[in-house]
Amino acid sequence: MKLSFPLLALLCCFHLSAQNNHNNYWLGRSTGKLPALLYGLGDDRLGGAKLGYVDTTVLFKVIDSTGIMYQVQLSKQHTAYIEKQYILRDTATREKPFYLTSSWNAKGTDTCYDILAISMDEHLPYKSWMEIDPSKIMIDLYGVQSNTNWITQLQSLKEIVNVYYNQVEDDVVRVTIELKHQQHWGYSIGYHGKALIVKVKRQPAKLDIKSLKIAIDAGHGGTNMGADGVRTHAFEKMYTLKFAVALEKLLKKQKISVIMTRTTDTSYDIKDRVLFLQDQNPDILISLHLNSSGNALIKGSSTYYKHIGFRPLSQAVLKRMLEIKMDEFGNVGNFNFTLSQPTDFVNCLLEIGFLSNESDEKKILDPQFHQKVALQVSKAITDWLSEIQKSSAHAQ
Repeated sequence: MKLSFPLLALLCCFHLSAQNNHNNYWLGRSTGKLPALLYGLGDDRLGGAKLGYVDTTVLFKVIDSTGIMYQVQLSKQHTAYIEKQYILRDTATREKPFYLTSSWNAKGTDTCYDILAISMDEHLPYKSWMEIDPSKIMIDLYGVQSNTNWITQLQSLKEIVNVYYNQVEDDVVRVTIELKHQQHWGYSIGYHGKALIVKVKRQPAKLDIKSLKIAIDAGHGGTNMGADGVRTHAFEKMYTLKFAVALEKLLKKQKISVIMTRTTDTSYDIKDRVLFLQDQNPDILISLHLNSSGNALIKGSSTYYKHIGFRPLSQAVLKRMLEIKMDEFGNVGNFNFTLSQPTDFVNCLLEIGFLSNESDEKKILDPQFHQKVALQVSKAITDWLSEIQKSSAHAQ
C-alpha cells in the first residue's frame, strides 16, 4: 500500500514521540518487603499477575508512571510494572552503554543447597520459572549481553545436573538449570556482591514425612477476619486456626518438625509471613483457608499453587479431601496469592470448604471434622512422597 505524504508524516511523528518517551527516564532501585514485578495493569482482588519477586537493590529504568505503578524497561523489547513504594530513585548511578555477564560457578554445599553464581556487571532485573518433564529452573536476565565463556560445574553438585545459557535476544540471556529429580523442592534468587546467586534446594535424603520440616499457615488473623459463616457468622480467621492446630497436633504426635506462622488470633502481615518462612526454611508449606461465594449453592474443597513444579502436592491434598465427601471445587494453578508466590519451598494452599454454604459451614464448625481434615492432609503428604519415591526409582 502506498502511503500519502500526510499519513507518512503523521506516522513519523508517532515514532519520534515514542522514542522521546523512552528517552525520558530515570534510574531507580528496588526496595522494601518482597518487591514484585507485574506483567501489566490488570487487577483482581489479589492484585495483578506477577512475573515474580525480585531482590532489593535491582537497577530499573523507570519510563512511565500511572496511578500507584511505575512502568520499567527491562530490556529493549520487555517492560513490566512495579508499585511505586518499591522503587527508590538512584541519582548516583550512571547507566552504562551495555552490561555483561562473565564467568559462572556451580557447586554443592555442606547444607541442603547447590549454588549457582552468575557474575554480573550490575544488579539487573530477572524473571524465573519452573519447567517439568524434565525438571528445570529457567531464568531470564534482562538488559545484559553474555560475555560468559567459563561455566565451572563442580562434582560436589547433587541436584544441579547441567547449567547453560542462550542469548535469546540482543539484551536477554536465558539461563537453564537442569535438575536431577522430577520433583522441584524450591530455589531462591538474590544478589550477593557482583553475582546473582541461585540456591537450588536438594531433595531430602529420606522421603519420609517424619524427616520433613512442615510449615502450617492459618489464614488471616487479628484485624484480617476473612470470610464469615452464612448461618453463624463464624469468622474464617478463627476456624483456620482450629484446623491448623489440629494438623499441628497430629504431626507432632508423629515426631514431625512443625512451624506455625501463628498460634493465636493475631494480626500478621502476609509479607512478614513469607519472610519468616524463608528464614525458617521448611520443606513444605500448607496454608489453610475457608472459601466464600455469593452463590450459596457453591461448595467443596479446592487446592491452589502458583508454580507448576509444586502442583503434585496440591493434587494429592485435593484427592484426599474428596475422600471425606467434600465436593470438588478444583485444583487451581498460577494462583496469584502472596503465600503461593515464593519459589523457596514446596507450597499448597487448601480452601477447606465454603463458609457461604450451609452444609460446608456445618462441617467446618464440627471439631471432629477438624481432625478428619488434619488426617487427610497428613495422608496426602505421605501419598505425595510415595509418588516421588516411585518416580525416583523409575528414573534410576
